[in-house]
Amino acid sequence: METIHETPRTAPPAVNPALKFALELGPLALFFLVNWKFGYYASTIVLMVGVAVALAVSYTLFRRVPIMPLVTGAMVGIFGGLTLYFQDQTFLQVKPTILYLLFGGALLFGLAIGRPLLPVMFDGALHLTALGWRQLTWRWTFFFFALAGLNEFIRHAYSYDFWAGFKAFGFLPITLLFALAQTPLILRHDAGKAAAPDEAF
Repeated sequence: METIHETPRTAPPAVNPALKFALELGPLALFFLVNWKFGYYASTIVLMVGVAVALAVSYTLFRRVPIMPLVTGAMVGIFGGLTLYFQDQTFLQVKPTILYLLFGGALLFGLAIGRPLLPVMFDGALHLTALGWRQLTWRWTFFFFALAGLNEFIRHAYSYDFWAGFKAFGFLPITLLFALAQTPLILRHDAGKAAAPDEAF
């Protein structure tokens, strides 16, 4: 069965799941708490600093930073800076929408040219058959577009404080649950095991 081959490279150090979760949730939790007490301006600064520190810690421990946290950190820097400069929290609110559309669009482009980009986003964590990568890529593409729509709905329908809480404690759990729900597909198309008959998406 066809598999997608990646350029051999030294395996990255094993990442402690609790540490990885803390690096991802920590800046968001601080963002929520500071926003609750001091408002959007101070919380934006805390978020930008927190994300920068998380990236620095990740690089220090593992000597590398995966592409998705790196892109996310760059977006936080850009839209956080715009929020502070114009003193308009709208810039920070639309950042997730643009980020999710960027991820979804990149995956869709990869599918269109026959080169799924999800293996790059997953940074070598999974080894699937070509069909498995295509199916998983379609699912993540739709999911990212759905998250973009959800963010737009929440920021228009509810207050900034509600949006800030959902950003901190809503999007990450939803993403983790979605990723967990893909386990059957991942196991079915594991390139390291005897592959089951291919199925269309």
